[in-house]
Amino acid sequence: MMSTLDLRGRTLDVRFLRKAMPRAEFDVTAALEQVRPICEDVEHRGAEALRDLGERFDGVRPTHLRVPAEVLATALEQLDHDLRAALEESIRRARVVHADQRRTDTTTEVVPGGVVTERWVPVDRVGLYVPGGLAVYPSSVIMNVVPAQLAGVRSLAVTSPPQKENVGEFAGYPNPTILATCALLGVDEVYAVGGAQAVAMFAFGFDDEVEVDGRTETVVCDPVSMVTGPGNIWVVAAKRLLKGLIGIDAEAGPTEIAILADDSADPEHVAADLISQAEHDPLAASVLVTDSEELAGAVRASLARRVPATKHAERVAEALGGTQSRIVLVDDVAAGLEVVNAYAAEHLEIQTRDAAAVAARVRNAGAVFVGPHAPVSLGDYAAGSNHVLPTAGCATHSSGLSVQSFLRGIHVVEYDEAALRGIARHVVTLAQAEDLPAHGEAVTARFGDEVPR
Repeated sequence: MMSTLDLRGRTLDVRFLRKAMPRAEFDVTAALEQVRPICEDVEHRGAEALRDLGERFDGVRPTHLRVPAEVLATALEQLDHDLRAALEESIRRARVVHADQRRTDTTTEVVPGGVVTERWVPVDRVGLYVPGGLAVYPSSVIMNVVPAQLAGVRSLAVTSPPQKENVGEFAGYPNPTILATCALLGVDEVYAVGGAQAVAMFAFGFDDEVEVDGRTETVVCDPVSMVTGPGNIWVVAAKRLLKGLIGIDAEAGPTEIAILADDSADPEHVAADLISQAEHDPLAASVLVTDSEELAGAVRASLARRVPATKHAERVAEALGGTQSRIVLVDDVAAGLEVVNAYAAEHLEIQTRDAAAVAARVRNAGAVFVGPHAPVSLGDYAAGSNHVLPTAGCATHSSGLSVQSFLRGIHVVEYDEAALRGIARHVVTLAQAEDLPAHGEAVTARFGDEVPR
């Protein structure tokens, strides 16, 4: 079911590993040109394009692109008691962790009279994407909304695909559990739009004329400064395409798990964890890196038993059998660390002896799960950490979603006359060295066009 990549006896430099490690055949670059006309359509035709695209891709033509307040309230009223308790505990834990991430302004006196302050200012408006294709993700509502709220973002909107299975008052809208979670978090701006078109909606905004109780009302979705959240490859491609017009958190999706394990690992745990991520998407990546052939064999045997018994067996089997999933054999745990650091997994589990010490040597990962009792699914729901994480190697340069994702550092420079006089000569010298004399003259103009001595 999972192919083997044998790296034993090889020199594991980064250039080799980037080529050797498994990745999906169909990647974000390949998807870019397919999402471009979708985004251009939304830019030019707005709400009508969004309805057409919803009908085309989701099998639903939404009457109301924005979910009415009464529908959100009804979803919360009808939410299962046990599910509400689980969501509330997940929210509580996420708030505990993310509250400690808020940065404070820092003021530095460079010289007497010369001060630089770094202010942390939240972005004005964000669009939060919640997937809704092959599964339902109320947890992604929490992971998006909690850090944005704690960062102090003034305006936020959530979007999720409309579900053709919905009936009654929820027909044409996202899954009711998604809507209930938005209501639970106090989010009242929610849209029934999914896929690449949702990212374009947030980038360009729209005006929509709708009939409400026999009268025409105008619904406006203002463009956002930033789009965050996980999604399928089309969502990720749209984020890459529109980056610059909008900010993005990272390229988050399709999902991936890497497990670094030695012969102390329980093969049943390893197999269960590989399956847990494979059930997300046929393009999901599951990678086991180990120095133990015995463990690899035992994991294969466990997979052979577990995969046919799991609910989404066909999807899991396709993901595990894809080019993006492998069992990677290495000489030892140190070599395994080189491999996982080059791979830069979205989720990395360490199931080895001295797991904490090994985890401390990880440089590149979206999130690290240490030891036998910290499966990725814990982080997906209720560890308190965030599950919106960089994929496809982006963890080498990008972080998971946090309060900091929604903050911008702004330098505020305050110099009095004496402080400027003290540095003027050096500014003029540097300006002349760069052949930008007007830069220096902007300083000397304040001192009678003379260089202060």
